[in-house]
Amino acid sequence: MRYAIIGTGAIGGYYGARLAEAGHEVHFLFHSEYDAVVKNGLQVNSVNGDIHLSNVNAYNDVAKMPKCDAVIVAMKTTSERLLTEMLPHVCADGAVVSLFQNGLGYEEQVYEAIKDKVKNVTMTGGMAFICSSRTAPGVISHYDFGSVTLSPLNTPEADTEKVKLIVEQLKASNVPAKYDGNLKERRWNKLLWNIPYNGMCVILNTSTDKLMQDPSSRALIRDVMVEVTEGAAACGVPMAENAVDAMMKYTDSMTPYAPSMKLDFDNRREMEIQGIYTNPIIAARECGCHMKKVEMMEQQLRFIQAQYLGK
Repeated sequence: MRYAIIGTGAIGGYYGARLAEAGHEVHFLFHSEYDAVVKNGLQVNSVNGDIHLSNVNAYNDVAKMPKCDAVIVAMKTTSERLLTEMLPHVCADGAVVSLFQNGLGYEEQVYEAIKDKVKNVTMTGGMAFICSSRTAPGVISHYDFGSVTLSPLNTPEADTEKVKLIVEQLKASNVPAKYDGNLKERRWNKLLWNIPYNGMCVILNTSTDKLMQDPSSRALIRDVMVEVTEGAAACGVPMAENAVDAMMKYTDSMTPYAPSMKLDFDNRREMEIQGIYTNPIIAARECGCHMKKVEMMEQQLRFIQAQYLGK
């Protein structure tokens, strides 16, 4: 399969580099780092083994990219409006589009926007559990984890097989990957981590390890997680009885880390408040569940963002 990476940052760059290292044809879309990558290549410093791609199929214009069979979208959801115009340029007929993004509801939104422009498109959610960041132009540092789950959005069996093929190719590229047919469940399970840690790292201006070491913040994280499980259950996604304890144990073992929203805050970029907070709040409320602590976090984050972006 020919792959395209739309948004070659800490996430897209890592998985794209793994696929390219394994011998797959991968085409990367860059923005500000294009010149650096053309000159120096793409470097991934990883706990699972470093990668250097010297001859990168690099582009700074999606219209110049070839048609691809599998498209991994790793742009921030704050740029989601651009996908409607970008994806038809790079998607072959029958392409699988996988959103390696945070938040709830974007698979449906993007599918509705492009289904008449990309013939037989298969829309898939990509839930990546990874600690990575860009540390210099064309340089990605991968600190911990790295698994990904692909879940299609209500696709026929023939399209499901395409998604499973991508899973197998990721696994053969040193990526712990799996297929899961329940997209809604997988999205809520990722929100169980993203909602407490992304927001609290911004609001309290800290990192995950410090949140877990302090009894007060640790208790608040648990309360927020419990709310998320209640919201998920109201939306028809009951979580395992030990889901909260398991997620907190998972974070205890994690390398000290500043999640993506904290990096956006530090660099005064727009944060992914809509997908990680607003959309789940609305979905839960429509099913009769008010996640009050999560709602308060959303309000605090919108205030903080307004102070440095003026919106």
